[in-house]
Amino acid sequence: MSERKQPADRAAEAVEAHVRAFFAGHVVETVAYDLGPERSEVLPDLRVLVVGPGPRGDSWAYVTAGCRSPTEKDGRGLEFVMTAHVRDQRFLDLMAMLAHYHRGGHRLDVEHSMPIGEPWVPGSACDHLLISLPYLHGPDLEHCPLPDGGHARILWALPVTRAETEYRGRHGHEALERLFDAAEILPTDPFRPSVV
Repeated sequence: MSERKQPADRAAEAVEAHVRAFFAGHVVETVAYDLGPERSEVLPDLRVLVVGPGPRGDSWAYVTAGCRSPTEKDGRGLEFVMTAHVRDQRFLDLMAMLAHYHRGGHRLDVEHSMPIGEPWVPGSACDHLLISLPYLHGPDLEHCPLPDGGHARILWALPVTRAETEYRGRHGHEALERLFDAAEILPTDPFRPSVV
């Protein structure tokens, strides 16, 4: 006799199906992420979807599934996507860290940032993640309907520098995004110079 699936399981499966449909033509690997005994209580169903290059772009995408809490207001919740230049365990670890930071009481949203505590990759000036709309993928990835009638919103975790987060704090999120546009940053380049 099969066990009845919990709402969190169904939500994570819906996010995974949504991501697979959006990235049709890409190889998508599901990695069940074990945060360890204490942290897994916060995120028991966490998976990171690793999306290879394909028709939608030549970069890699890492998407959380299972970050959304089934108790979030109005049936809404957040998942996160990060794009990178290669497939690397480092990015899986960062997505798990981001999910735990979010669910562990910090409640990230658009225009928030999170310190990584070290460079995004060795030698990179980027040491924070800025939460933004998923401009590289658009609203079709961002909005994910869920079986309980709610929806998950998939937001972009963009690696940025401390100077960029400080600039955002002084001048606002839109001002920083204008600098990114003017500099035509390549968001998957870990060695891009800071725009401020």
